[in-house]
Amino acid sequence: MTQIAELTITLDDVAPKVTRRVAVPLDLLLSRLHLVIQAAMGWENAHLYEFSWKSRGRVMEDADPAEGRLAAGKTTLAGLLAGITGKSFGYTYDFGDGWEHTIKVGKITDAEPGAVYPILLDATNACPPEDCGGPPGYEWLLSVLADPTHEEYDELSDWAGQIDPTDAQMAERQASVAAIARKWAKKTGKTTAPKPA
Repeated sequence: MTQIAELTITLDDVAPKVTRRVAVPLDLLLSRLHLVIQAAMGWENAHLYEFSWKSRGRVMEDADPAEGRLAAGKTTLAGLLAGITGKSFGYTYDFGDGWEHTIKVGKITDAEPGAVYPILLDATNACPPEDCGGPPGYEWLLSVLADPTHEEYDELSDWAGQIDPTDAQMAERQASVAAIARKWAKKTGKTTAPKPA
């Protein structure tokens, strides 16, 4: 039976604290875990990414083994976890803005019969908009949007819209993750969305 890992994903250095809790198969490729994170957080999958851990290991989308990096399309979550000490690893999205995430591994259980994975279990607070300048840029953006008298308020509110940093948009995020799960299950005929052949 397929095993499922519960992962808590925290966006580092952002206030209010942004977290997502997902249940994913242990045999999920990291390239697919990246897509789950994108859907759960609300990112747009428009930039490069990497997974990393304290022993200086790195998994990237287009990795060069000669540089000591693993390919995300060839490495499973189980494979990554077998190579790390401790129960957490990092995920960086958009090297320009530098959105760093800490991923903590929670309980590992057997898949529930009939469940379609991945599943978004919980979400706290809104993900920042893409290309706003990383954590410092997001903090500045929120301060401008909170002050209608600011000289850049009109321009930034036109660009970003009204942002409620406390609204995780749980229903939308769950629907995005569920759509991925259904797509993968349809392709494989399995509910746990294993790695592609």
